[in-house]
Amino acid sequence: MSHPLTCDVVVVGAGMTGAACALYAARSGLDVVVVDRGAVAGGTTGAGEGNLLVSDKEPGPELDLALLSLRLWSELAQEYGTFIEYEAKGGVVVATSPGGLTALERLAAGQRAAGVSAEPVDGDALYALEPHLAPGLPGAVHYPQDAQVMPALAAAHLLRASGARLLTGRRVTGVLRGPEGAVLGVRTDRGDLHAPALVNAAGTWGGEVAALAGAVLPVLPRRGFVLVTEPLPRLVHHKVYAAGYVADVASDSAVLQTSPVVEGTAAGPILIGASRERVGFDRSFSLPALRALAADATRLFPFLADVHAIRAYLGFRPYLPDHLPAVGPDPRVPGLFHACGHEGAGIGLSTGTGSLVAQVLTGRTPDLDLTPFSPDRFAEEAA
Repeated sequence: MSHPLTCDVVVVGAGMTGAACALYAARSGLDVVVVDRGAVAGGTTGAGEGNLLVSDKEPGPELDLALLSLRLWSELAQEYGTFIEYEAKGGVVVATSPGGLTALERLAAGQRAAGVSAEPVDGDALYALEPHLAPGLPGAVHYPQDAQVMPALAAAHLLRASGARLLTGRRVTGVLRGPEGAVLGVRTDRGDLHAPALVNAAGTWGGEVAALAGAVLPVLPRRGFVLVTEPLPRLVHHKVYAAGYVADVASDSAVLQTSPVVEGTAAGPILIGASRERVGFDRSFSLPALRALAADATRLFPFLADVHAIRAYLGFRPYLPDHLPAVGPDPRVPGLFHACGHEGAGIGLSTGTGSLVAQVLTGRTPDLDLTPFSPDRFAEEAA
């Protein structure tokens, strides 16, 4: 090859997933460069709540990835807990009707079989966990494994800990490929980077990065808002959400869906989600979405009716048509690896994704079967 190598692997994307890929690749002995057209955590990562969840995953490949990721997060928390604001607070999924409780307990039974801690909670015990919930709720399931990090801090800290060279404000404009089509590096608006491996961790822009390398990856954005209240004493102790949230996450509907997700933070404000809309990259403010969030949250926690919301922010969750991310090597382009399309679960799934990508980058057998996450699984639809 005529050009000297810049590094062993270029990671495109300095969000949470790119940071995790960089950390685990560097720990595997690779020399890593991370490039991003914006800032660290400038995309979906900076608009997230930092949830590390198993509670909202049905048994299957995504739950397996979540359990692997949570184990890795707890290891990282031993090293960097205070730097990333890791909080093992647990989740409480609340049924708002007897039928909802039956469905929730059925989901929890399947999750337990897959290795999740899921503890049924009836009325009295529920109000001991969350005293300020609306009265008369039939029951809930407590998920002690659910945790949280501060996503922008976590991405920045893992990038720093990786020792990777970080090139922000630099746009990838092309992928350099050899005569057989193999990756030789990337072209940027500020010079070429030469490497035999490229990791696409570009989040909602993952489809565009794949296209530069000659591969089809149908990543789409799904908009979501988060409401932030004034600072309060700790009145909400867990991540609390209504059982309908699991169905909304799995839904294919393009219309506005809201299901209440309420959680306190160490700093005092309460965060209220979660809305989902397929509106492309429309950043306009949506009063209907915020009204629906506020109404939903107040039904769960009536005290919120008297609390001021001080701001709202929005982000775009990158999703693929079957709601599983693309993780691992792209068989169509030698040297191209994907780590994107995690929808709203990217913070939680980033560590497992980064570890699996580092394993295949270095020729090891990955901890999970990557077939369900194969980047070319949509090729026939796209053709």
